[in-house]
Amino acid sequence: MKVSELAKYLNTTAETVRHYTRIGFLKPAVNKFNGYKNYSDKEQHRLSFILSARQLGFTVKDIRLILNKSDNGKTPCPIVREIIEHRIKESNILFEKALALKTKMEAAMNKWKKEPDKAPTGSMICHLIENFDE
Repeated sequence: MKVSELAKYLNTTAETVRHYTRIGFLKPAVNKFNGYKNYSDKEQHRLSFILSARQLGFTVKDIRLILNKSDNGKTPCPIVREIIEHRIKESNILFEKALALKTKMEAAMNKWKKEPDKAPTGSMICHLIENFDE
């Protein structure tokens, strides 16, 4: 399967296929007569795995670690669980921060609905922000 065929089959871009080939995740056979790369079923499956891992939030570094474990005949499942548990904790922290920011923005908006617009004077830029206190 050529780059464009693999990309179409997995509903991705040819550049994505080339990227993962460049960084060594995919190792297609190269036709010595025309230089075309030919992706086997194994490479197709590997790219499908990579795309699924990326959708789950795994980084390129994570995927490299997982593939290395698998390529060396060792189960990557424990590290996969560990990475996901860590990402869930990170996501929860980010979610809480985003929720707190949303609450603060809503409070500001509610307060600002009652405030008039004012032109900048002296060192004042925007009184809404400058006078906002939680």
